[in-house]
Amino acid sequence: MAGAIIENMSGRKLAIIGSVLLLGQIFCFIIGAVLSPAPNNSNQHLATKCYNPRGSKEKDAWFIPHGDDSCRRIDSVADQEILDNHMTADNVVFAVHMPPKKSNTQFDFSRWQQNLIGVMMLDIEYQEEDEPLKEVHLMVEARLGYRNKEDPPGVWTEYAKSFEARNLNCDIDEEKRVPGYYYNCSMLPLFDLGSLHHDYYLLNIRLPTVFLDSRNQVQEINEDIGKLVDIWLIAINQNGGFTKIWVSLKTVFFPIIILEMIWFWNRISMLSRAPNLLEKTLLSLGLALTFLNLPLEYLTLAYEMPWLNLFNDIKQGIFYANLLIFWLIFAGEHLMSDQGVGDPNGIFAYWKNLSVVLFGCLCLFVFDMCERGVQLQNPFYSIWVTELGTNLALGFIILAGISAGLYFLFLCYLIRKVFLNIADRSSSFTSMSQIRRLHYQGIIWRFKFLMLATLLTAALTVIGFIIGQVSEGAYKWDEDLGSTLQYTSGFLTGVYGLWNIYIFGLLFLYAPSHKTWGNEDTHSTGEEVEFDVTGAGTQGDQSEMSSLTEFIRHQATD
Repeated sequence: MAGAIIENMSGRKLAIIGSVLLLGQIFCFIIGAVLSPAPNNSNQHLATKCYNPRGSKEKDAWFIPHGDDSCRRIDSVADQEILDNHMTADNVVFAVHMPPKKSNTQFDFSRWQQNLIGVMMLDIEYQEEDEPLKEVHLMVEARLGYRNKEDPPGVWTEYAKSFEARNLNCDIDEEKRVPGYYYNCSMLPLFDLGSLHHDYYLLNIRLPTVFLDSRNQVQEINEDIGKLVDIWLIAINQNGGFTKIWVSLKTVFFPIIILEMIWFWNRISMLSRAPNLLEKTLLSLGLALTFLNLPLEYLTLAYEMPWLNLFNDIKQGIFYANLLIFWLIFAGEHLMSDQGVGDPNGIFAYWKNLSVVLFGCLCLFVFDMCERGVQLQNPFYSIWVTELGTNLALGFIILAGISAGLYFLFLCYLIRKVFLNIADRSSSFTSMSQIRRLHYQGIIWRFKFLMLATLLTAALTVIGFIIGQVSEGAYKWDEDLGSTLQYTSGFLTGVYGLWNIYIFGLLFLYAPSHKTWGNEDTHSTGEEVEFDVTGAGTQGDQSEMSSLTEFIRHQATD
């Protein structure tokens, strides 16, 4: 009877292939841990306080912190000329030049750095005459511009501007409630750029005291801030070195998986039967992985693509959906029992489990569109700006983590049932001849090893998913979490390599074998069985299922 390669390949060849895949996996971990820098880099910028003599009437001028066209700095609110001019908060513009100038050297951004996130922190000094701050409704007028090296000095092009609301939470210890001490205030997400296409960026921040509402009535705002001393901006971007390693892995894996899928499908096309459910699901998983491997990052070196982060999230969501569905079907097709799992109804037999997976992936997509989709039009938008939005986002992240953990536990339960089911069917080994018993025992050992590799891949995938969800929101709700959360490039490149190597191995091992296994007269050498490529005793439906599946189904019907 013909079967899959995993069943008919000799142990020596299988060990060689397994060793090569293991070396590839080790290489993926090492290249991230040794050659790659940290995935993200962050810089703290102290905003320069610029004097704006026209106050709220000046909307179009750029205030630049340094250089020939630099603004007039406000070093102290006690400046006599400023006091004479009756300066108010409307006369102050906080300016940040990114990247910063260090040691009289002006650095510039690289397009390999991919994205830029801005998080704002406020230094507010305690004042005895004021009530201690708790929660402040902050209105921020922000404007972001850019220029490139070839642009004339001092000429900035507006990228985006917005008038945004932020909720600032502050507290101070009782013993520090004296002038000179600052409040402990929460960090505020300010902007999120999905593309880092230009060399320099300039941010101007205003905290106006009045604004015109929709009825053209003057409203007073930002009255309860207290004594604002400084504004800090934390600029977070992807490291260019990490991007090069990441894209290099994509470039290597992309053609390899495509070539193997072509080879896999050609093998299936040579059979006299239609592809079964497991083979169709494997092909779908390979297509999703190929889509994930598509190295579009090369295009960002020539074109501005602010939608790339959202597109990458969609690609990863499609891959997650296919991977989770495959694991359910992979376990279910080897769980042949009287409970209807793995029955001839095909994928419809799994509709309950698949509905839950697809619903979860749809929720991830909607959540992503609610923030990153809107940020394509307004990079200053954030779902974290209101208490309701923050609670919803945190609740979603927590729920996603719990769901991923529950899925892993359910997968462990399914695989345990598969092992118990196989162990129960193995009682018939005593009535078999030695060669036939060795054949099925070898298949079962290989299958169990593959299932354990599946569990390892699932565990690392779930851990990576939870870390990714938590780290993405770390800077947006809690400063301590952002500073204590550590995950290495080696883990990220290792898990990414594991997906490719695992799926590569599945496509190879579950491809139809050209070797057939006959009856008791199968040739054997020692304890290793190497099956001949013969047509003796074969029938038209021999390749309908793998030997293990045929064995379990046959025993289940006895």
